[in-house]
Amino acid sequence: MDRRSFLKNSALGGTAAAATTLAAPAYAQGNRTLTLVTTWGRGLAGVHDAAQRAADTITAMSDGSLTIDLKAAGELVGAFEVFDAVTSGQADMYHGADYYFVGQHPGYAFFTSVPFGMSPQELMNWYYNGEGHDLHSELGEIFGLKSFLAGNTGPQAGGWFSKEITGPEDFQGLKFRMPGLGGQALGNMGASIQNLPGAEVYQALASGAIDGTEWIGPWADEKAGFQEITKFYYTAGMHEPGAGLSLATNLDVFNELSPAHQKIIEIAAGEAHQWNLAQFMNNNGAALERLQAGGVKVLEFPDSVWDAMGVAATETMDQYVGDELYDKIRASYNTSMAASSSWISKSEGAYRTQRDRVMGG
Repeated sequence: MDRRSFLKNSALGGTAAAATTLAAPAYAQGNRTLTLVTTWGRGLAGVHDAAQRAADTITAMSDGSLTIDLKAAGELVGAFEVFDAVTSGQADMYHGADYYFVGQHPGYAFFTSVPFGMSPQELMNWYYNGEGHDLHSELGEIFGLKSFLAGNTGPQAGGWFSKEITGPEDFQGLKFRMPGLGGQALGNMGASIQNLPGAEVYQALASGAIDGTEWIGPWADEKAGFQEITKFYYTAGMHEPGAGLSLATNLDVFNELSPAHQKIIEIAAGEAHQWNLAQFMNNNGAALERLQAGGVKVLEFPDSVWDAMGVAATETMDQYVGDELYDKIRASYNTSMAASSSWISKSEGAYRTQRDRVMGG
């Protein structure tokens, strides 16, 4: 099926109107086990932890009446097969990064991250106190999903490279692993973009199948062992300044659950989001110090690269203009980001600058 055509031409309103005529659901009785598939290899630092945290919290909060059976990537379906597994009913839930599924709809990128997008705090403002969650739900209804944010990596690093990056021309022909619209932006700069599941990245980098990779940040990257292969590490990137992770349930399955179980899933996802963000941010500083002590060269992209990334990011974001729901999500996202950024820069931003100046931080 041509999903892009469907999204542009079908009337979501018709779906919603039809839904209002349905009888009240008969909630499932007794104990129930839901199968959760993930995009993460078992044990991947932080990201698998977020999935496990949400699963364990749901089971605990329900006193075991709703048990989550977590399957890591490859244990039931492949990492990039989880979306279709849940929409088809093969599995009940998935945990992953929704930007892996921009092929289903480009709007999914906003619920992980887009190039030059939101910081973690800005994302939370939009999602929990703005239109973000409602738009996530509206998008999910097309595919039969009920989605919640359920993890956040914090600001991600620019990545690991086999050589120093001195200008935009260094991306020409560079074989680089980066998913989502950030990857598409680097592709517009001439890079050859590889979209690999996290569990496959180390081997690809070690074998020379790729010249570089982004993953997450110092702690998760150290756990993955990329410092064993290359020593050039860029600590700021445009692609994922505050990447959200998602927990999505098959909508029919979700609607069968009692209101109490539905609320438990929602609360467990939100708790996992906040806990996971703190996990990453608490561990990154010490990990970066260890990487530097081990000989990793910590670098920043020159302004010429940032400028080229900005042009490429705009080209990437604009290519989906005309899809009604994408345009709606993007407008809401940008409006919220501008409002949040204005206050954060004037309050926290100014304070941090003065604190570090006065206190020598």
